[in-house]
Formats: sequence, structure tokens, C-alpha cells
Amino acid sequence: MQEVVTQKKWLRLWDIITISSTAGLVGYTCCSAYAASKFGVDGWMESLQTEVEQFGIKTTIVNPCFFRTELLTEESTNYANHPIDDYNEARMQEMQFWKGANAQQPGDPAKLAQALITITKEQNPPSRFLAGADAVGTAEQVATTLQQQAIAYRELSSSLAY
Repeated sequence: MQEVVTQKKWLRLWDIITISSTAGLVGYTCCSAYAASKFGVDGWMESLQTEVEQFGIKTTIVNPCFFRTELLTEESTNYANHPIDDYNEARMQEMQFWKGANAQQPGDPAKLAQALITITKEQNPPSRFLAGADAVGTAEQVATTLQQQAIAYRELSSSLAY
């Protein structure tokens, strides 16, 4: 990377775009390890944003939902070899869902790629980009739930100071 400084101001020469998932916003049944990794990516990027912005580096977290990629194909999807009996019914339902969703995802990866190119050309790209109508709906539901929880326990939460 080249650093270009003009009159003590950094010129933006690069962006960092990290592909996460809506699983970085909300957990899914039988996907706890995947969701944990995506929550971790989102938290890391939110922290990184504050660290690198002073250098003129812009970062964007991309939270796509379902795009028609090879993610759900037999070759790229792994299921537990030794299932736990207590989880087996839920596991079987989830496996049916994921297998049925393969090649049926509503998102077009080529359009997502074009959207990311569009974002990188913006002077101030978003710190988070919700990719797909289903991702927008998921984020709106998460925001609503967080607001409801904050309101429901505002008095108790606010009473915890010395």
C-alpha cells in the first residue's frame, strides 16, 4: 500500500470490504458456530473502522442474506457426522430447509458484485451494507427487537449506577 499525504491530510486510496452474513446480526437454529464467527467478524470490523478511519481508510461490513452461490451445494455444506439425539429432530428440519434452499436463493451474486463496485466509488461508503431485501428485513427485525428490549428494561437498566 502506498501512503499519499498532501498538506498533512490522507488521501483515500483503498477500502476494506468484509463479507459477513445476516448471521452476524441474528442467530439461526443449528447454526451457532457459523453465527458466532459472523458476529465476531462484525465486531472486529466495527472496531477496525474506528482504528483506521484516521488514515482515510473506509471500511464496509456486508451482511448478505441468501444469494444463489454454491454455499448450499452438497460439496460445500457439511453436517455433523455424530448427531446428538436430543437435537436430531431440529437438525433434520434444518437440513431439509438448507437442502431445499439450494439454487432457490433470491439474491443474484452478479448484482451484489456490481453493488459493491458502486459502493467503493462513493466518497463516503456505508460502514454497513445490507445486501438483499431479506437482509434489510432481518436488520429491521433485529433493530425492532433491540428497541423493545431497551424500552422494556430501561428503568431497571438505568438504576444500576452507584
